[in-house]
Amino acid sequence: MKTQAFSTDDTRYMAQAIQIARQGLYTTHPNPRVGCVIVADGQIIGEGWHQIAGQGHAEVNALAQAGERARGATAYVTLEPCSHFGRTPPCSQALIDAGLARVVSAMQDPNPLVSGNGHHMLQAQGIAVACGLLADEAQQLNPGFVKRMSTGLPWVRVKSAMSADGRTAMASGESQWITGSGARQDVQRLRARSEAIITGIESVIIDDPSLTVRPESWPPYSGFNADSADVSNTQYQWPVILEQPIQPLRVVLDSHLRLPRTAKMLSLPGNTLVVCAEEHQTKREALEAAGAEVLCLPQDGKQGRVDLLALLKELAQRDVNEVLVETGATTAGAFVQQGLVDEWVLYMAPTLMGSDARPVLLMPGIHTMKDKIHLTLKQVKQVGDDVCLTYSLGNTVE
Repeated sequence: MKTQAFSTDDTRYMAQAIQIARQGLYTTHPNPRVGCVIVADGQIIGEGWHQIAGQGHAEVNALAQAGERARGATAYVTLEPCSHFGRTPPCSQALIDAGLARVVSAMQDPNPLVSGNGHHMLQAQGIAVACGLLADEAQQLNPGFVKRMSTGLPWVRVKSAMSADGRTAMASGESQWITGSGARQDVQRLRARSEAIITGIESVIIDDPSLTVRPESWPPYSGFNADSADVSNTQYQWPVILEQPIQPLRVVLDSHLRLPRTAKMLSLPGNTLVVCAEEHQTKREALEAAGAEVLCLPQDGKQGRVDLLALLKELAQRDVNEVLVETGATTAGAFVQQGLVDEWVLYMAPTLMGSDARPVLLMPGIHTMKDKIHLTLKQVKQVGDDVCLTYSLGNTVE
């Protein structure tokens, strides 16, 4: 579709649609977060956002609010309206039936079932269509959905916590707690927007983590701003449309199935996937009896560990858009070194742990300056007494 000129009003209404779409940050997966604003005679007559997978899409919700006034109006949508029957009917047809005169999309849908077809449906019925307004901002709503549809891999976000001297655990493995409560609340939000959390068996054995989303630990709220850098204020809202949070799939890298059947996570809400690199029938049966799913994947040829790329492909096939890697220095370093990481979220505490403590990443084989891995700083924010640095990595595998 050709690049088109947009007015100041067009930009304002699309910005509003993007802001509305952010309300689905923790609730829509595996569907994309989408917002819609319907305008007639310079007035917003309908707003909607996709709330929960299987329920009405943003366009349908906005049309319900606009009613008969939608005839002849303009719809601003953050993603091309769908054109196929999934869990719900196609939104393009709903817009046609409502008599819209114009539809402005921020970006084309990367889903091959839609990609361009929604726009063509609208145009075939005489509706004016424009695309590409605030496309970068709209894509940032759904980095995982866009990447999964484009490459067959999820968006991978590694989370690390370290002291000011770059240490993430004492020599004994003790690591609770390096950062303060504000950083831990921030991590809760990273979990809530992710469909899967990956950790290593050593981290589970040492810490026995829950790896659950616990919104009751979040601070009180009023309003919603998913981009707020200040997690100590009231800008983060837990969506009241959900009685219980959607728990991400807990994925444990456990080559030899050492996960204890008494591990805390096996008795908590949500599912646990234990991924091994060779079959152990007796251990498999014991873990399955304890409530885990066990999956055997190929080895990567290095010390018999699970092939991480094969794991990410498997998760994408399970409709996982965003992955959060919460684990120790060895596994986190392996993800980074293999070029599988899109984003590194690093919480730095104002403490020193000494040279005997463990480094934040273990990446053997980097011996010269030409081997160093380049990062791009995306965001810096204060989180309580800690600092959160978000980096993008430009060497990801596709």
